[in-house]
Amino acid sequence: MSTQENNINKIVDHLFRHESGKMVSVLSRLLGLKNIEAAQDIVQDTLYQAMTSWSYGNIPDNPSAWLYRTAKNKAIDLLRREKKFKEIAPQYSYLLQSEYSLSLTVNNSFLENEIQDSQLQMMFACCHPSIPAESQIALTLKTLCGLSIKEIARSFLTNDETISKRIYRAKEKIKAEKIELEVPQGNELPGRIDSVLKSLYLLFNEGYNSSHPEKIIREDLCEEAMRLCLLLTQHRLTNYPRSRALLSLMCFQSSRLNTRLDDKGNIILLKYQDRNKWYRPLIQKGFDYLDSAAEPFEVSTYHFEAAIASLHAASPSFEQTDWKSIYDLYEMLYQLQPNPVVAMNKAIASAYAINKQKALQELQAIKGLEQHHLYYASIGEIYFDMNEKENARLYFEKAFNLTLSQSEKQLLLEKIGLC
Repeated sequence: MSTQENNINKIVDHLFRHESGKMVSVLSRLLGLKNIEAAQDIVQDTLYQAMTSWSYGNIPDNPSAWLYRTAKNKAIDLLRREKKFKEIAPQYSYLLQSEYSLSLTVNNSFLENEIQDSQLQMMFACCHPSIPAESQIALTLKTLCGLSIKEIARSFLTNDETISKRIYRAKEKIKAEKIELEVPQGNELPGRIDSVLKSLYLLFNEGYNSSHPEKIIREDLCEEAMRLCLLLTQHRLTNYPRSRALLSLMCFQSSRLNTRLDDKGNIILLKYQDRNKWYRPLIQKGFDYLDSAAEPFEVSTYHFEAAIASLHAASPSFEQTDWKSIYDLYEMLYQLQPNPVVAMNKAIASAYAINKQKALQELQAIKGLEQHHLYYASIGEIYFDMNEKENARLYFEKAFNLTLSQSEKQLLLEKIGLC
């Protein structure tokens, strides 16, 4: 592959991440959610046309506008050719029956405020109560956020086939239950928003610590998760304290992205990061959203995680971090969400808040992380700090064999070499 072709592919991949969810949402609003596969086909055709049209260096000045225009034309052609007006969402069908109103309606659907509304409605459609919870999240990540089946499988600690089946079942439910695009209201909303927030949380985590073997940080996924979460905080119906708490957490974590790798792409652990290079405007945003999330009668897991991140952000050094408060927050988080990953993070905090022996005991008592490389790396780190180098090496080697990330393998090799 030539350098030019490689650059074109990178541009299209970037646009796919940022624009595909928008286009699928708008087109599904026009065609009806049961025709989501037709909407996805139009988007795929549009991206393929971009790759072929731009392959000779003819990249437009505004690639996003080019994609929208091409997708709109393909949608108009489909509607004109198929004349499936009765299958279109009821609120649009009467507008699509004349040539003038057809083009006008499709064009207006791609206005910025309409795109935002469509994405918000798509988020909640993907998280409809008729769709099983695990399928809701998988569908959201695939449809709105452009994640691959493999990336979603990694987020769920499962395999590709399982995720494919979940997405297929979700689409079948949409057709069977005649689910449409809308933001729920009243008592239905709180439960639905939890699934939406979890999807965005997983998306951000995939960007922050990617499953991609060659790229451990994918800022575009972090940005996309933050953009969708911001949409929730800007809508009067979805501006929950937990929405703001999640956005706060994302701001704190994103502020450190540029300090997590060195010039050669090697991982820099938290204790060795240059805190002067943490992005202060994002940290301030994190504190602002956390303050606004502090409303009575609502405390979520995102509140606790954002509070933990805020203590790291506020500390001038790793050694001066308020580890006792962080450990206490993890204790409270574990009461709310008793899963092995939270238990692992709580145990790591205890190494600095209490002592290394306590941390080791907590880590070794955890069940359910037998295939999780960070679990073994954490135990290895504790043994290393206790100067038990042989035990440390054994656990670093276990971690090395469980990760596909080249950056993580390189870090673990360095750790093994120091044992």
